[in-house]
Amino acid sequence: MLNPAVTARAAEFVAQFQRREPFRHVVIDDFFDAKTCARLLDEFPPFERGNARNEAGELGNKSTVEKIRGLGPTYAALDDLIQTRGFLDLIGRITSIPELLYDPWYFGGGTHENRHGQDLDAHVDFNRHPVERWHRRLNLIVYLNHEWDDAWGGALDLHSDPRSPDDAITSIAPRYNRAVIFETTEWSWHGFRRIDLPDDKRALSRKSIALYFYTTQRPQDELADTHSTIYVDAPLPERFKAGLILNDADVQELRTLLARRDQHNQRLYRDVTQITKQLEQAQAALSRGRLGRLRYFVRRVLAQLKG
Repeated sequence: MLNPAVTARAAEFVAQFQRREPFRHVVIDDFFDAKTCARLLDEFPPFERGNARNEAGELGNKSTVEKIRGLGPTYAALDDLIQTRGFLDLIGRITSIPELLYDPWYFGGGTHENRHGQDLDAHVDFNRHPVERWHRRLNLIVYLNHEWDDAWGGALDLHSDPRSPDDAITSIAPRYNRAVIFETTEWSWHGFRRIDLPDDKRALSRKSIALYFYTTQRPQDELADTHSTIYVDAPLPERFKAGLILNDADVQELRTLLARRDQHNQRLYRDVTQITKQLEQAQAALSRGRLGRLRYFVRRVLAQLKG
């Protein structure tokens, strides 16, 4: 399924991956052989089949299907391929990350489709597998867009630090059969620009396949507390300065930016609420056991002594 040139040029890709511009990544064109890539596009699921709801539960312009195996014979073959030791070792050789692990759950991965108006704020990904607790190490994205103009947005942006005024950005156009492999760390900030298609191109969408790989251990200097995806809200565009008279487009853009920030806050509130609920359930379970009864008795004795 892979283009034989990927294996033949592996040493070249090793050198490219090690350059930190702004962090380790490599771009590989013609990643799949031509027939395989064409079949993957033919079997790409319709937008309506995926989860087209955003993190606020609202119907949006992004649709994902995590479990790719059921999408067709070519996707089943791809699923077979990426869990082989040969494929994992090839990606491990290119990235100098050995003993990579395949994710049978495809958490966050699978097929991604984004329509006109969609973008993705700069973020770093969740860093531990939700089930196995493995360390997330690599993202591998392959784009399936035959017709794409850079002016339409949707480019993958790699940031040095989106919170800094000196943020350096490397942009990668989402072109057909182009693969991007990049490290997943606490500084691998990435996102993509708003898709703005011409009126006569609104039937098009930004299509990709996202594959994530893990290891059981990682270097000490890359360790961090377990966290979910961390977003940085997009800053105000430079044109918003004192004296600007807002037009309808400006007002709509401000509303979009504020709504995005509200969605991120709501997600954080939901996470905190869920964690609090789990803590309360754990405390209740402890109080029902022998240890809980002993703690209750000790508290009563201490209260009486203090009295």
